[in-house]
Amino acid sequence: MEKPNLKKLTKELGFECLSGEALLDRIPRSAYVSDLLSDVMGKARDGMIWVTSQVHKNIVAVASLKELSAIVIVNERPVEKELLEQAEKEGVVVLASNLPAFETAGKLYNYLESWQAATL
Repeated sequence: MEKPNLKKLTKELGFECLSGEALLDRIPRSAYVSDLLSDVMGKARDGMIWVTSQVHKNIVAVASLKELSAIVIVNERPVEKELLEQAEKEGVVVLASNLPAFETAGKLYNYLESWQAATL
């Protein structure tokens, strides 16, 4: 079974790609949910999807530094053009979910776990 990439995940979970469309072939490893940048910097691992309601440019820097596969912004938060331009420059995929963080994380967990269970 082929590993699900961000393109497939985005389509199947109903997320919207806001930046990094050319990078949707990345394979997410897991997900991390936090709105604290220091928490993400200390505990997130490369390849993870970061679920957050933060919408300032510093999230792009953290995602780039930690080599995360994507950021998912939740709660229908508006995202400024400058953030998306920075994300494109730094090769960061930014996705949007219209759901709260809890529901978004649940969908991601079920999606990623079902794939891993199918490969055992």
